[in-house]
Amino acid sequence: MPETPIADHSDAASATPDDAETGLVPYLIVADARRALDWYVAVFGARRRGDQMAMPDGRIGHAELELSGSVLYLADESPESHVAAPRAGEGATVSLVVHVPDIDRALRRSLEAGAALERAAADHPYGRNAVIRDPFGHRWIVSGAPAASPAPDDGARMRAGDIGYVSLWVRDVERATAFYGAVLGWSFAAGSGAQGRQVEGATPHHGLWGGQEHPGLFLCFVVDDVGQACERVRTAGGQAGTPADEAYGRVARCVDDQGTTFALYQPPGGAPARRGAPNGEHHGDLAYVTLHVRDSATARAFYGAVLGWRFSPGRSEDGWAVEGTWPMTGMGGGHERGVALPMYRVDDIAAAVARVRSAGGTATDPERLPYGLSAQCVDDQGTRFFLGEL
Repeated sequence: MPETPIADHSDAASATPDDAETGLVPYLIVADARRALDWYVAVFGARRRGDQMAMPDGRIGHAELELSGSVLYLADESPESHVAAPRAGEGATVSLVVHVPDIDRALRRSLEAGAALERAAADHPYGRNAVIRDPFGHRWIVSGAPAASPAPDDGARMRAGDIGYVSLWVRDVERATAFYGAVLGWSFAAGSGAQGRQVEGATPHHGLWGGQEHPGLFLCFVVDDVGQACERVRTAGGQAGTPADEAYGRVARCVDDQGTTFALYQPPGGAPARRGAPNGEHHGDLAYVTLHVRDSATARAFYGAVLGWRFSPGRSEDGWAVEGTWPMTGMGGGHERGVALPMYRVDDIAAAVARVRSAGGTATDPERLPYGLSAQCVDDQGTRFFLGEL
């Protein structure tokens, strides 16, 4: 990398006699400029401006964004130029203020994409704001107009793209009922067949299904019209069965273009069930779903076309948050086999981890993350899941 400081690169990249910047322009230094650019575009609605300058070793020496009516410069950190990204655990020396048209939507998108909440959104005489720390260590005051009063029942019912039903596929359903009953306190009713069980009182509706060679969480997605959604599945390269009318609605079994099985569900009468809290409300509720896929770009294109999903960059490499779904959902690429992994909400994660181990499973020690405490677990038959004290 040249000895010229990165800040000097902005002169060559953007300042000309006919197009010189005026005023004060923030210049952010980050540890992963490419990911940061994607993040600010997806979360804050920034627009890329001009061509970015790549250094011989692949780092970004200079890039520009238009954000909230202003210009923002950005570059990778560079020891040679004596510029460094913020360090985890250290206090912020600068706060950036960004004005957005819908602060609650921007805040939700930022948290789904890996930001840490430092101050919840609140109304003040001068407007509504919240404070977050983005995944790159920079502190943002997200500001906007005071929130309008929501219409009655606004957003309370499931909508297209939500997860309407899940079934945990396991090898032995009897062992699974004993394990999850002990760990999560679930009680069960009979399912639709000998291998099926229904978890009583779960949100969303949750079942168990035994006799499966490949354990994982089977997902059933809400759509407005099953027949039309099946056509979108086929057009996108997947497979879709013939829709069938059941007592609980119209359903079709499908396979995506990477071989993962799922279902589409059209509620009867166009009146889907009510949504719960984004991360569950009670001990044992489904709090989050992580889709592991082989190729995330292909999967994002498929589910975007079929379900209308939109994605924001997540906190891990090739990790993505699905915007606005219920329950909250993420996706990660680079995995050998496609599988959906559940996170279950618990009141006391230390006690829940102990119950996993006592019931014959394995669990990592709880780890503090921006959204709460989490532990990775495997049940006594090899099915992977997460626990979250949120």
